[in-house]
Amino acid sequence: MKIKEIIKLLDAEVLTGEENLDMEITCACGSDLMSDVMAYVKDHVLLLTGLVSPQVVRTAEMMDIKVITFVRGKNPGQNVVDLALEKGIMVLTTKHPMFIACGKLYNAGITGKGVWD
Repeated sequence: MKIKEIIKLLDAEVLTGEENLDMEITCACGSDLMSDVMAYVKDHVLLLTGLVSPQVVRTAEMMDIKVITFVRGKNPGQNVVDLALEKGIMVLTTKHPMFIACGKLYNAGITGKGVWD
């Protein structure tokens, strides 16, 4: 699924990475524990989290995650946005809670397959 379709699905706002709207995402991971993300995440993943700290961007960079979506209406500080810009990571935000956002993605065909196996 393309990022632009995910944005519509999640009623998301783009904070960085507008040039990546046609990027393909094949699976998603929802976690506020970056240690879990580092232990299990694979390629072409959309990370959903409520943790709004630079640690999220640094974890995404290490795991080659190209898109972060902050859930529950969380908006990262400018330091997080600037770091994501520097690292080439797209940042979205949605008002949906993580459970609902993950459910919407799952219903649209985005699974965790490849993330947790």
